[in-house]
Amino acid sequence: MVAVPEAPPGVPKTQVQGRNPWYLAWLRLRRNKVALGCGVLFLLIVVCCLAAPLWAEHVAHTGPNDNHITDTVLIGGTETDIVSPDGTPIGPGLRGRYLLGADQNGRDVMVRLLYGGRTSIYIGVAAAAVTTVLAVTVALLAGYYRGWIDAALSRVLDVIWAFPVLLLGIALGTALAIGGLKLGVIAIAGDSIWIPILIIGLVYVPYMARPLRGEILALREKEFVEAAVAQGMGPLRIMHRELLPNIVSTVIVFFTLNIANNMLLESALSFLGAGVRPPNASWGTMIADGYQMIYTAPHLTIVPGLMIVVTVLSLNVFGDGLRDALDPRARIRLEH
Repeated sequence: MVAVPEAPPGVPKTQVQGRNPWYLAWLRLRRNKVALGCGVLFLLIVVCCLAAPLWAEHVAHTGPNDNHITDTVLIGGTETDIVSPDGTPIGPGLRGRYLLGADQNGRDVMVRLLYGGRTSIYIGVAAAAVTTVLAVTVALLAGYYRGWIDAALSRVLDVIWAFPVLLLGIALGTALAIGGLKLGVIAIAGDSIWIPILIIGLVYVPYMARPLRGEILALREKEFVEAAVAQGMGPLRIMHRELLPNIVSTVIVFFTLNIANNMLLESALSFLGAGVRPPNASWGTMIADGYQMIYTAPHLTIVPGLMIVVTVLSLNVFGDGLRDALDPRARIRLEH
């Protein structure tokens, strides 16, 4: 009984015969137009955020933290205060400067939105990388060695898992914001962007390490691992060359979906004052700065909120499509 990869709908069977699993995954993903569209949308958001310095220099002519509370701007041929005497900033309009309006300090919302997107996406990707490295390491050690090593690592994961993610993030963020983080020769200031990166990367480790550990435990009993042991391979070489390649597709899917979760958690922590520190811009800090003016200047919260929704939704849809494409059991038929 041989497992034969089934050709995706509309693809000739001769096109998949002899092809590697990555090519078959690409064929499946290519036919998922919604997932591909969401992936392209996320890339466009990333490109726009990376172009923030160009917009700030050549269009808005201001930086993300520059205050213009006493300045004026030309609107319809009339000089208008950027922030009115009663504290209400100008709203969005079809103009180069202040395209999305200003905040209560006269800062350009469009500029801060682009720079805040750079910060939020960077934290999401960097924290996902931290989570992936820690989770894969823990899963390989626990799943391969089993015994007391598995028991010890599992109890550590249980301790982290016992706390709600948001509460644990707030507690760690508040504590580290006061005195920073010192690990030997490594010292990280309390207002550094690496504080939320490390916190978010740590709290999500159990959610990724547990499923990977289960896969490693199953792979540990396979014949190819026994053959590697019989050939004299050491544990590290077996984990690196035999086990790790077999969980790469799962790791990729987890990494993609984890970015979206990290961005949501960063926004929540920054909104509550335990994430990115002002005056640095992130989508979470922008909502925190503007929610008190939700009635007089709703654009201060609606604009960054919409960006969070669109970015996270696009990542989740693309991640779901990527999971379906990389799952070899989703397109398998058995032939006698």
